[in-house]
Amino acid sequence: MTLELGVALDPALPPDAMTALAQRAEEAGLDLVVIDPGDLDPWTTATWLLGSTKSVPIGVTLTPTGAPDPRDPDAGYPSVAERARDSLDLLAGARLITDPDAWTSAPADLSPAALESAASTSVPLVVPVATEAEVDRVARLLVEHGGPRPSGPRRTSSVWAKRRPGIAYDDVPASLAATAVEPGDAAYRAVRSTYLRGGRPGLVLRPTTPAQVADALRFAGHHRHLPLGIRSGGHGVSGRSTNDGGLVIDLGGMSSIEVLDAPSRRVRIGPGATWKQVAAALDPYGWALGSGDYGGVGVGGLATAGGIGFLSREHGLTIDHLVAVEMVLADGSIVRADREENPDLFWGVRGAGANLGIVTAFEFEVYEVAEVGSAQLTLVVPDIEEALLRFGAVAAAAPRDTTVFLVTGRPRAEGAVIQLYGLVDSPDPEVIVERLTPFASLGALVQQQVFRARYTDVMNQAPDVGSDGHHGHGEPHARSGLIPALTGDLARDAAQMLRTGDVYFFQLRTMGGAIADVDPDATAFAHRTAAFQVTAMGGDPAALDTAWSRLRPHLEGLYLSFETTTSTERVADAFPPATLARLRELKQRVDPTNLLRDNFNIFNIVNIEPSENR
Repeated sequence: MTLELGVALDPALPPDAMTALAQRAEEAGLDLVVIDPGDLDPWTTATWLLGSTKSVPIGVTLTPTGAPDPRDPDAGYPSVAERARDSLDLLAGARLITDPDAWTSAPADLSPAALESAASTSVPLVVPVATEAEVDRVARLLVEHGGPRPSGPRRTSSVWAKRRPGIAYDDVPASLAATAVEPGDAAYRAVRSTYLRGGRPGLVLRPTTPAQVADALRFAGHHRHLPLGIRSGGHGVSGRSTNDGGLVIDLGGMSSIEVLDAPSRRVRIGPGATWKQVAAALDPYGWALGSGDYGGVGVGGLATAGGIGFLSREHGLTIDHLVAVEMVLADGSIVRADREENPDLFWGVRGAGANLGIVTAFEFEVYEVAEVGSAQLTLVVPDIEEALLRFGAVAAAAPRDTTVFLVTGRPRAEGAVIQLYGLVDSPDPEVIVERLTPFASLGALVQQQVFRARYTDVMNQAPDVGSDGHHGHGEPHARSGLIPALTGDLARDAAQMLRTGDVYFFQLRTMGGAIADVDPDATAFAHRTAAFQVTAMGGDPAALDTAWSRLRPHLEGLYLSFETTTSTERVADAFPPATLARLRELKQRVDPTNLLRDNFNIFNIVNIEPSENR
């Protein structure tokens, strides 16, 4: 058995003596220092000892904080305690343990024989000490025991104390054990949350090969009682790629970008690459591949849902340039799909890929793009209803080389602020100005930024996500829809929705053009005739639904990437009946046990209860 041994400090000791003993225990290689602060504040004591040591976990029992009592000035608030805990984890490397069940107390006269028996426990054993000599004695006991020490990823009691129920941590496949991240690991903070959402998954598996993805899926198959998130870049608005207490398969390490054949402009891209990385890799060849509007988005999520972006009106959706995928199915089999090999799977992965497997490599045929005109305009309009209607007419009439999106929020009494941003695929300044002038005339132009740039420079405006990952803390609720035309009735109802104040973010993405050139039956993304994709976000899901109900009669379809509900009605909105029937038949073949379910699940949808994102 692996033995972990620590010390419990005498609460009667002066603070300086406590600090010295904790440092002595760390130098001696002990595994845990437990403190009883006595008359001192436990948070302050723990913080001081964490700051006075470098690596040894510090255990302290804190008073649980339940529901706050506004009548009690000393009552603890869980949210405040949670934030304090996060801060300590960040500053001290996740070494604080507050669960008293994470250690076992031993008598001061612990003998070597008793140590043998204690070694059979699964938590560290702590021995009370009051002097450096006693610390040294405990350290000698550890050396004399001579048993195995923790190996592989250094997971001490601070990690074990934070393990979530229902996960067989010891059964993590050997191929994934070295890179798996648990709550309490130093890397956990970097992988727990996504761009917009705070998460607390119980285990994050980080495969880097298709075989390891297969291992991860087999492990997930033994944990069907837990949420399962699949993550590429971790940006997703729909919120599927993190959870609370479940599993996450993080594909961020599969981010290679390779040119397979220059004459045909064929490239191979891993699901964990971001679109700014893709744009940078293609730029030296004079190539580009349209994605969304933000370079920080990961390839895997977008390229299996659609891809409505700045170049879509000219070149189609991202999935329209996909020529093959390699993917791991729910049973762990590794397959390739293109128009000749597994054509049904290739059809389905272009619009509903998250239901069918995990794509480990995408092969695209990209196109040539030179310098483009990038625009960001801010306007004040006196009447939001009129502005929306005029924007719809201007955007729909624009040449295919021009794509402009609109963002706004609650109108003010003195007028509404709308932000327009987009791209003109031309290096000619006169063409860029000509294309943008109708948009700039929609209201009083109060701010503008228009410049010529490479497409990679446009995507590169998204900041890098460093080694410390995303740090989203919110739980946004979003509704998505597709509309065939921006009519006067729709503009009126959208304006009424915005005036409620229940929508803080409203976006119109211009579609049409080359998107509509593709046969609706060619891909699982079938709503090819939509003129706009609309998104509304709010903080209260019930209020948001009430506000959104004004727009629902105008909608004909739904885009998965911006919808946070997973109800049967919304799944039916996302796919026309014939498409959904074909997808369900395909799902039965490639994922008959519905392992990949935490998305817009198409499996046996009649039994799925409406729900918000988990």
